[in-house]
Amino acid sequence: MIKRPNTNAQRLKRHKRVRAKVFGTPERPRLNVFRSEKNIYAQVIDDVAGNTLVSASSLDKAIEGNGGNKAAARAVGKLVAEKCKAKGIDKVVFDRGGYLYHGRVAELAEGAREGGLEF
Repeated sequence: MIKRPNTNAQRLKRHKRVRAKVFGTPERPRLNVFRSEKNIYAQVIDDVAGNTLVSASSLDKAIEGNGGNKAAARAVGKLVAEKCKAKGIDKVVFDRGGYLYHGRVAELAEGAREGGLEF
């Protein structure tokens, strides 16, 4: 019998390793990404205060279409960058959440860069 590895447990291990090095400050908050099968979510977090400053997801009304594809991920990146600009946030630290920097995660990052965020 073939045993399937628990991919979410492996991702959480990678996420812990990333979080040991990545920390958001009020001047440069952390852009966190969570990817589910159907949607993608992004939050900008100040780890010092423990507050979520900005959030966006493919479930937002501003984003039409399928939430689980690369086009929606890029739109979420642009939306989170737009909301950050409105709050005066220009620079962030990117936290890929234990996911590979590939596909939807990379598209979200590119969309955020297009929107004007620096990381």
